[in-house]
Amino acid sequence: MVILIALCTNGFDFKAYGHSKEKPSEVNDDKQRIRLYEAISLKTGIEWQRIAAIDQYERTLSRAHPKTRPIRDNAIAGVYVSENDWVGRLNPEIADTNPASIQFFHGVGKDGSGDGIADRNKDEDLLYAVTTQVLKYGSAGDDFSIGLWEYYHNTRAVQRVLQFAKLYDHFNRLDLSGHAFPLPLKSTYSFRSTWGNSRGWGGKRIHEGTDIFAGHGVPVRSTCYGVIEIKGWNAFGGWRIGIRDLNSLYHYYAHLSGFDKKLKAGDIVRPGQTIGWVGSSGYGKPGTQGKFPPHLHYGVYRDRGLVEWAFDPYPLLRRWEREERKSLRVSH
Repeated sequence: MVILIALCTNGFDFKAYGHSKEKPSEVNDDKQRIRLYEAISLKTGIEWQRIAAIDQYERTLSRAHPKTRPIRDNAIAGVYVSENDWVGRLNPEIADTNPASIQFFHGVGKDGSGDGIADRNKDEDLLYAVTTQVLKYGSAGDDFSIGLWEYYHNTRAVQRVLQFAKLYDHFNRLDLSGHAFPLPLKSTYSFRSTWGNSRGWGGKRIHEGTDIFAGHGVPVRSTCYGVIEIKGWNAFGGWRIGIRDLNSLYHYYAHLSGFDKKLKAGDIVRPGQTIGWVGSSGYGKPGTQGKFPPHLHYGVYRDRGLVEWAFDPYPLLRRWEREERKSLRVSH
């Protein structure tokens, strides 16, 4: 059962999750990352997309737990391995960099760069070590999934890595950070921050999202590059759809009047793609409509590995709206 915990905006780094365009430094980071993935791909024989997916999942965990999973400031990879896991729990030498003795003590540390040293502070060694751990059972579909489970012992980790690999494979690039406002900017809509407001239907609870009021039938668009996790009816949200992006964020669109019929769970979407239409469904059995004015309920949940945290999407929505308007002005 997924535990949803409300997270206020204080302390949350929206900059890390709200970019629609990459800065020059980030483009250079992508070039460094793809070179790293291709190097590990040559050593392991698996596609760079899977390696990128493992690294991206590690990166999302490190962002979610910066105190317990500290990453070097100049790190290219997002991988974190503790000192004890690197050298082996029973290894008396906590700073051991000898691949042979590390293997003797069942540590995960490996030499990925070919210099004969298993250096926990080197990107090649870190990513190669985790990748080889995952590949212990093979690289075929089910074997790869088993390897992920054995390393992370978390079904959500398996799902995330497979989703990320699917996105990288589909678009064949790393830069999938673009975003779009969930409604067409030319449509008539209004919204304000409704985070934390009380809700009465179905029991006392708080509002975990932002309501965007618009006319019935206005197109609802994907805000991100992502994979559809769920599509269908929910007693609270009515016809709703959930999309997972590369930052392990779950984008939730509720109270729809209907969906794009071609879409199904597991499909890939991109920013600005129509996924459904504004409605007033929900608060009852399947098909219930009209208990409130038509609007889109938009929520975002952040996967922290074992639980999901809801946070206020209002600042992101304002940013995406502003950046899309700016982009439209430039294009014209």
